[in-house]
Amino acid sequence: MKTTPLSTINESEDTLTTSAIRANTARKTTLVSVVVNIVLSILQIVVGYFARSQALIADGIHSLSDLFADFVVLIANHHSQKDADDDHPYGHQRFETAASLMLGIILMLVAVGMLWSSVNKLMSPDDIPDVSIFAFFVALFTLLSKEGLFRYMLKAAKAVKSSMLVANAWHARSDAASSLVVAVGIMGNLLGYPILDPIAALIVALMIGRMGWNFGTEALHDLMDRTVDDDEIKAIRDTLERTPGVQGAHDIRARKMGDMIIVDAHIEVNRHLTVEQGHDISTAARNAVMQRHRVLDLLAHVDPVDSVSLLNIVENPIRVDPETKVST
Repeated sequence: MKTTPLSTINESEDTLTTSAIRANTARKTTLVSVVVNIVLSILQIVVGYFARSQALIADGIHSLSDLFADFVVLIANHHSQKDADDDHPYGHQRFETAASLMLGIILMLVAVGMLWSSVNKLMSPDDIPDVSIFAFFVALFTLLSKEGLFRYMLKAAKAVKSSMLVANAWHARSDAASSLVVAVGIMGNLLGYPILDPIAALIVALMIGRMGWNFGTEALHDLMDRTVDDDEIKAIRDTLERTPGVQGAHDIRARKMGDMIIVDAHIEVNRHLTVEQGHDISTAARNAVMQRHRVLDLLAHVDPVDSVSLLNIVENPIRVDPETKVST
């Protein structure tokens, strides 16, 4: 009776463990972000209202938009972990990309609203009130909190290699940058330049809009099957060509599926081999790539070519265990 090699069992367990870790990390970091944004948004809006700071109120509304973004991430993380089904034969990884696109749209909408409010204030500079010093202390506290949240989330995102979490971390960094501008604007108001408060809000809006545009366009390109970088294509080609029986690989195409990749490739085998031998070689090549790279699936097209010497392959053809899918 055939048994599954221990290495194959370990690889399967590692894959499941990695998936579980990514899901737990996304859930944990997002919940931390939710708590921080709830506290900060309430603090900013309440203090901003009583301290008469438009910039602080705008930053508080921005923090509220982060709450919606965090819930989007939680929902996307849940759906992206689903297995492949009839409607989604390649899995649901692109839920993460869709979440990144939605984050970008949210940021751009927030930016438009803040720009509108700031421009209206700048058109009536005499109506700009003096700001209380308490607004400055809250802006400074917000700045430190958002920068700490960014560093925490980015470290976690890089550890599990999640582009969605990286996007959400940089979302927090945009908040920290906006809080810095708000603090400077409020300080300017306190020093006798009231117009600096709405100017700070205007600058924050432009920063947020630019960040949202970057996130949105990046996610849109990924949804349109953008390829991966040349180094990753080269690494996949090297793995294919190291597979016993593969004489060469060409026309390798890759497209992103969330944080994973789907690959199409042409592999060259000796034309004198049987169909079964060519199939076994392509299966071994596919398994090797999927085990060593972040490849969700690989479709290999076999091209027959002449070869100088394939005596070893003809005498000892590649075989793939039908149960374990591992070459022997």
